[in-house]
Amino acid sequence: MKNKWHVHKFGGSSLSDAECFLRVTNLLHSQDGDRQIVVASAMGGMTNALEALVDSAEKNDKSITKEVGLIRDRYIAAVAQLIKQPEKKQSLLDLFQTDLTDLQDILNAVSLVGNAAKRSHDIILSFGELWSTRLLSSLLEQMIMKDDLNRSVRWIDARELIVVKHGELGPNILWDESSKRFSSFFKEISDGFVVIPGFIASDDQGLHTTLGRNGSDFSASIIGALVDSEDVTIWTDVSGVMSADPYRVPEAAVIGSLTYSEAMELAYFGAKVIHPQTMSPAVMNNIPIYIKNTFQPTDLGSKISEFSNPDRSIKGITTVEDVALINVEGAGMIGVPGTADRLFGALRDAGISVILISQASSEHSICFAVPGFMASKADSIVKKAFNIELKQNQIQKVEVRPECSIIAVVGDGMAGMPGIASRFFSTLANAGINVRAIAQGSSERNISAVIDSNVATRALRAAHAGFYLSTETISVGLIGPGNVGATLLEQMAPQTSNLKANFNLDFRVRGIATSTKMLLAERYIDLNSWQSLLESDWQELDMDLFVRHINADHLPHAVLVDCTASDEVSRNYIDWFDQGIHVVTANKKAQSGSLDYYDAVKHGRKANNSHFLYESSVGAGLPIIQTLRDLNETGDEIISIEGIFSGTLAYLFNVFDGSKPFSTIVKDARDAGYTEPDPRDDLSGVDVARKLIILARELGLRLELSDIHVENLVPDELRDVSIQEFLDALPNFDFEMSERYQKARDQSCVLRYTGSLDKKGRAQVKLQSLPADHSFAHINLTDNIVRFATGRYSDNPLVVQGPGAGPGVTAAGVFSDLLRLARYLGARG
Repeated sequence: MKNKWHVHKFGGSSLSDAECFLRVTNLLHSQDGDRQIVVASAMGGMTNALEALVDSAEKNDKSITKEVGLIRDRYIAAVAQLIKQPEKKQSLLDLFQTDLTDLQDILNAVSLVGNAAKRSHDIILSFGELWSTRLLSSLLEQMIMKDDLNRSVRWIDARELIVVKHGELGPNILWDESSKRFSSFFKEISDGFVVIPGFIASDDQGLHTTLGRNGSDFSASIIGALVDSEDVTIWTDVSGVMSADPYRVPEAAVIGSLTYSEAMELAYFGAKVIHPQTMSPAVMNNIPIYIKNTFQPTDLGSKISEFSNPDRSIKGITTVEDVALINVEGAGMIGVPGTADRLFGALRDAGISVILISQASSEHSICFAVPGFMASKADSIVKKAFNIELKQNQIQKVEVRPECSIIAVVGDGMAGMPGIASRFFSTLANAGINVRAIAQGSSERNISAVIDSNVATRALRAAHAGFYLSTETISVGLIGPGNVGATLLEQMAPQTSNLKANFNLDFRVRGIATSTKMLLAERYIDLNSWQSLLESDWQELDMDLFVRHINADHLPHAVLVDCTASDEVSRNYIDWFDQGIHVVTANKKAQSGSLDYYDAVKHGRKANNSHFLYESSVGAGLPIIQTLRDLNETGDEIISIEGIFSGTLAYLFNVFDGSKPFSTIVKDARDAGYTEPDPRDDLSGVDVARKLIILARELGLRLELSDIHVENLVPDELRDVSIQEFLDALPNFDFEMSERYQKARDQSCVLRYTGSLDKKGRAQVKLQSLPADHSFAHINLTDNIVRFATGRYSDNPLVVQGPGAGPGVTAAGVFSDLLRLARYLGARG
């Protein structure tokens, strides 16, 4: 038994010019097997050019002659470039000239009546396929003769093979008649190449017709079924069916294998590689379809067949654009039989295609989606159909929402798999996407949601990443590249590739802002050279522009990282939350400011489903806030919290042993970078008080900063002078601090600057004299130590201890919050 036929279909993009024709013939020449059927479309753009001729003829436009001339010149140039044998070249051109004469006669007739009948229209459009396949057949024959191969090449007119009858749903194949014709033609053909034009056929009256747009794919599938081919390969300009639109999701990948059902769902919802209808003959005969790239033929491509690799529950995510959502709502619809029939019957009679339907079980409303350009007509038809019910208020409203899109997740593996819908909708919610309608078929291989068009790309990317079809991409903007911010970028630089490879996480720092300037990048900033880029490519700071840039529509998630101590920056948090942006900060101002603003920040975060992470605002990189939340949320009673919350003050009193004046230790610490530029910011105790306020509010205590008793270590006389005057005058007050140290030492105690808080809201910050065996007495230089006394940890309080100052540990705390945010948004790890 001979090997089966192999069917290849080439679209217009594969046959755009002479170079493409040569590529296709070389590709066919290299195919295994000696039984190859080639189905081809018109040259790229030719069908559109012929369509334009019909339009011009209907308008009696005098430019027809010029347009025909352009078509003539293009084809003659291709023939001259490709066909070297004079006889073959002349034969092709003679046939072409005859067709041009016929074409001109039909156009003249159309111009006279001002309208093109369907048959005239079909004949005109079919010339493109006839011309391209004749040229391809001649070129293939020329190549085989040159290589002295014993392989035949035959060109067969598809109108003599395929017979259809047009019905309400499009052309129906008359299989018995078509099969007889194929048997008659192919009984003399046992091997070689057979070239057949796609798109065209004959009707049951024996007259010329077409299979409609995407008809060449349909032709290939029909022919594959008629000859019981081994496979059908659709050659195009992409390397297979993609998991999403690669122009909107750069990380989209080729789906190696998918079932017929999956391919049909993806094709219906916008994946343009193959049309659902074109697959039906192959599906009936269980013939695998391959999608491959003419320009990269070694790529594996996609295989569409009865079964596919079950490696993922979701195979692809796609969208339908330019959709309008129409909602029909009214109490009079409840329990009334036939309402849906009246509604959709009226739409059918008006020729309006319904893309999606969703109805609540209460029957109080029905919503459906239609193509955007049909929205006005659909609105009118529905109101007309329910005119009486609207007047009697049985139906309260017919509402049209334009500018919508439908996003759909597709995969046979979704069936019976719990949690798919949950992940889909939570992913959209995390990206700030509002869902307006939902539909899911009982097959469970498709879940669709109607969303606003202006967030469609963001939704597509979020869902694609949410199902691990691509990386979870987060757009990052950093404000304040000082000590902490610069260290954070330094820590992130070597980790980005690791996070991408091992955790499917793509942090893209797309903007860096100082108080006066900013650096923006469309994709990402090279973190190994951000400082030089900030110096060379900066622009004046425009915070609104900076935020809009970070919160790009095409990226699913955006986070602003505040590494400043600025009250002005923290005042923007609510506005950022309103835009769906997440905030990670080491800045204490928002969490410890006025209760009114704190409440507004919390409300803004919740209302917009944004995340607000600030672990490093207390204890740098130590897990103090998270520990407190864990204790509180698991029902433990927090009796008291006390600790050393300032790494700077911990250092000062660890070093202060009476051998050096306290003022000298302060100056040395400032020179070493352990204090703020103005040491009074540390010595005042306000920073510690702010940290205590943050912890108190985590417990639900309604404390203001003024409710905390704070011992200020800055002498009254030096609080309002310049920094230099303060440093110069501080030695004058060394005696007081030396006296306190000596008194503590005489009692076998040490000095420690502490903060404490109890469950009743009593809070204080002060310099204490603690016994030498106290846990706070034995800490390293810049350690923070926090002790939680709780119902569970009463006799032996829970202690968190570690470095509490320095850009390294603070930046690490911010980085940890970024990773925590990524997990909240669905990243693996």
